[in-house]
Amino acid sequence: MCRIDAAAKDAAVARLLREFPAAGEAGRDHPALSGCDSVAWSEFDGCPARIPELLRGLLDRTAATEAERVLCTVLMDGVFRMGPAMPAALPYLIRLTADPEVPVRSALLELLLVVAELSHPVDEGDERAVRLLGSDRDHPERARCRAVFADHADLLRALLDDGTPLAEPLRPDERESLLRAATR
Repeated sequence: MCRIDAAAKDAAVARLLREFPAAGEAGRDHPALSGCDSVAWSEFDGCPARIPELLRGLLDRTAATEAERVLCTVLMDGVFRMGPAMPAALPYLIRLTADPEVPVRSALLELLLVVAELSHPVDEGDERAVRLLGSDRDHPERARCRAVFADHADLLRALLDDGTPLAEPLRPDERESLLRAATR
């Protein structure tokens, strides 16, 4: 299966920060990002150390769209495959998505929907699903993401019910998937 290697991820982050030098400092004091500088991002296999700068880039109106694209590249190891840093990044993504002032809020909600879907347990008896997604024992990030969703269930419910317009309203199945991921 296609995988994005660590060198490509590092290069994408460096390119973004060269193109948008102020992005890494935007929103430094935003409460949604409290603690992100303390995470040992580079200890996650294939994860660049500069994740906090990418997260802050989501708050920079000029760089937000590109920062979101690069962040997805960095946090996903390929199609249908979350990287090991996703559970650590997820609390920040949820809190940023809950803020109506975040320029890429709708795109972040789409990412949360993908993560929620990929976090659901895989039926070990479904050979096709296991071949496509791998077994749960080989992907501990799924359970870790479910735990993060559960820890932030109140915030997710508030996000889904706050009435702030999104680029596209969520379909009932998308709401269900997100809320299901938030229940242990």
